[in-house]
Amino acid sequence: MTPAGRFAPSPSADLHIGNLRTAILAWLFARSTGRRFLLRVEDLDDRTFPDVAERQIADLAAIGVTWDGDVEFQSAHARRYDAVVADMRARGLTFECFCSRRDILAAPRAPHAPQGAYPGTCRGLTDDERAQRRAAGRAPALRLRSEVTEFTVTDLLHGPYTGIVDDFVLRRGDGVTAYNLAVVVDDAASGVDQVVRGDDLLSSSPRQAYLASLLGHASPTYAHVPLVLGAGGKRLAKRDGAVSLAEIGVPRALERIAGSLGLRAGTVGDMLAEFDPARLPREPWVYRPT
Repeated sequence: MTPAGRFAPSPSADLHIGNLRTAILAWLFARSTGRRFLLRVEDLDDRTFPDVAERQIADLAAIGVTWDGDVEFQSAHARRYDAVVADMRARGLTFECFCSRRDILAAPRAPHAPQGAYPGTCRGLTDDERAQRRAAGRAPALRLRSEVTEFTVTDLLHGPYTGIVDDFVLRRGDGVTAYNLAVVVDDAASGVDQVVRGDDLLSSSPRQAYLASLLGHASPTYAHVPLVLGAGGKRLAKRDGAVSLAEIGVPRALERIAGSLGLRAGTVGDMLAEFDPARLPREPWVYRPT
């Protein structure tokens, strides 16, 4: 299978110019290295909408981002995830967890353990204790029984990055496959070996790379690119003014994105001819509607 890069939006809201910029960067990284480029809609969450997915796909096509093969939808891959979970359970790599988010935040933890990291509450429950909690009406999530506390990945823009790996959720209590499992399984199944996305997701990469290693997959090449911020220095949002493609227009959006990357081209094809990862800005782009 020819290696691939990808863009994988969640259809919870229309793409804004920051999302479009990241999509273009993912496309440029993939095409400049001879990779296929895939589009995957991450629609497992109940806060995603088919009509939003349609608009996202249309916007990407409008700005010239092309992809190989059909658009992939995570909601079509339940059996794929079930098979991986069944294998992990058989290997003793998982355990049931009955904790709520509030339980986790309130639980005592080891000194210097990060806030929100799983404290291991349910890791050692006996069969009887699990049965009691189930009888009380709590549907368990399924967590990874991690054998490490941290893992190191190498990022093209950030260099070596070591992050925390805890017993993270693989399947939620409502039966929905968790993001960290789905993204690793789907990337491996599609031949994705290059992951370009916003640098707000850098901290999740050690968990995903560690899980990939447990499943027998190589860690992808990562490139976490700077976010686009609003005028107030916070993550871009509707309150920052015209941010969607419908509001900005295709020519102006491409012009602004190219300029933010230090490129002069007006189309993604022309951007590809100029593209050099080593010259990419390392600071966030503050977007101001003009």
